[in-house]
Amino acid sequence: MKCMYYLTSTLDSTGHIAEDLHEAGVNDWLIHILSKDEGGIKKEKLRSSNYFEQLNLLRYGVIGAITGFIAGLLVVWIGNFLKLLAPDTPTIVSYAIIGVMTLFGAWEGGFIGIRSENKKIAVFHEEIQAGNYLILIYARAELENIIKTVMSTKHPEVKLVAIDDYFYNPLTKLKRI
Repeated sequence: MKCMYYLTSTLDSTGHIAEDLHEAGVNDWLIHILSKDEGGIKKEKLRSSNYFEQLNLLRYGVIGAITGFIAGLLVVWIGNFLKLLAPDTPTIVSYAIIGVMTLFGAWEGGFIGIRSENKKIAVFHEEIQAGNYLILIYARAELENIIKTVMSTKHPEVKLVAIDDYFYNPLTKLKRI
């Protein structure tokens, strides 16, 4: 599923876009709007973006889990090398140490991610702060051309600013069009 990013300057335009996409068969759950005007989005009964889209929670959670896993492996290896564990210690203890450190890393990474803006959304930070609306449309392969057609024919004033093939992959980078 791709994520298509459109930028518009008015809340009224976002409402019309959502209506036109609904008529074309795009589910409401696949259209999210990011703006500093959260009240206006709620007033118009549009779907606002979620924390995974706004914050780096997922990205730093994954990085923290990877770091915790590697740290757990090192702790177990050093413990075995220095004979800190009894020779008859069950292997499950080593797995538990690695598991706990992996979960701790993910937890700490999540805390770091909550404090920072999603790196894919940060590309549009200036436009959002200037009062524009970023529309994220999640498109399955069969809907991608329909969405592009609706947007180009009914809303030519709205710019397609990026397409992300892997929005929920926190380690990929977004390129603007």
